[in-house]
Amino acid sequence: MKKLICHDCKKELGKGDEFVLYEVVSDKFIKCKECYEKDPVLKNFQKAEVYSRVVGYIRPVQQWNKGKQAEFGDRTEFDVNCKPKKTAEKKTTKKK
Repeated sequence: MKKLICHDCKKELGKGDEFVLYEVVSDKFIKCKECYEKDPVLKNFQKAEVYSRVVGYIRPVQQWNKGKQAEFGDRTEFDVNCKPKKTAEKKTTKKK
């Protein structure tokens, strides 16, 4: 028999323990009664696949070599729709 492990607290459930079963697409997740009472929402259940451009191709970052993955981690993101911040105005004083 497959061991039942709580998705949140990672506690192994014994025979007779109460739990809630979540079915997401083809995966099944289990929450023990205590974790379900704290927060019934299932979170962090699917790893996101990140795509980006490398050497002219859009590819999943997970499939890149280690050097390109390190380069991806060093990239800086910019928001092109963001308005520029106001810069401090210079104060000018007139000499008498």
